[in-house]
Amino acid sequence: MLFTIDVGNSHTVTGLFEGEKLIGQWRLKSDRERTDDELAIRYHALFSMVGIDKEQIHGIILASVVPSLEAAWISCCEKYFSNHLENPLFVVSADTISDAITISTDYPEEVGADRLVNGIAAWERFKQNLIIIDFGTAITFDCVSAKCEYLGGPILPGIAISLDALSNRAAKLPRIDVSTPPKRVIGRNTIDAMKSGVLYGYGALVDGLIEQIRKELCPQGEPLKVLATGGMAHLIAPYSKAIEEIDPTLTLSGLHLLYQRTY
Repeated sequence: MLFTIDVGNSHTVTGLFEGEKLIGQWRLKSDRERTDDELAIRYHALFSMVGIDKEQIHGIILASVVPSLEAAWISCCEKYFSNHLENPLFVVSADTISDAITISTDYPEEVGADRLVNGIAAWERFKQNLIIIDFGTAITFDCVSAKCEYLGGPILPGIAISLDALSNRAAKLPRIDVSTPPKRVIGRNTIDAMKSGVLYGYGALVDGLIEQIRKELCPQGEPLKVLATGGMAHLIAPYSKAIEEIDPTLTLSGLHLLYQRTY
């Protein structure tokens, strides 16, 4: 089995692959104070709940945008999983995946590992110009050319950050749940007005940015595929005309692909 680990700022998403099949997936809060021993205890319990022994795990690949947690995860894997691994722990970086995608940015080492993994996974599926929108702590637009060049893309505050800022800075604006839609665009009460602003607003923002990116990425009208992923993707996609598909396991699939290509 292959253990795939995607450490994000808000959540850590992990998955277990048996061959080509994703047989288990977990989404847990990213705690920057978590130690290697605590990680081992937590995942040993999760594996036990589904009847999996750690000795069945023969490969691990890790992508992280949180340096402190990356170090804890590396230590955890070396202490508790290394005896059973067929290949060394694969830590994703601009250097370790340079043969899978060309990073055409000013500073390749600055690009988040998850953004590169998403770009590789999507390009392998479609092999055309792509925009991958990851709705996480931040919302990132990852632009990949038909030649498998990672070109960069806009970054903006995520939905949760925006909602927190509203409720923290505006005394009369409450914390709200946007999982249920507003009744109409013109909100007739505070909660519906906030829901409308976030859902319709981010949908329009996404469509506007995609239209601007399209002009640069596809100046001759070349085909363009737009994908969405991340924990909040399902909330915004219905309010965007440009998003064609949601792939909630894109990053895990990309990690699986990278491991298979390397070993």
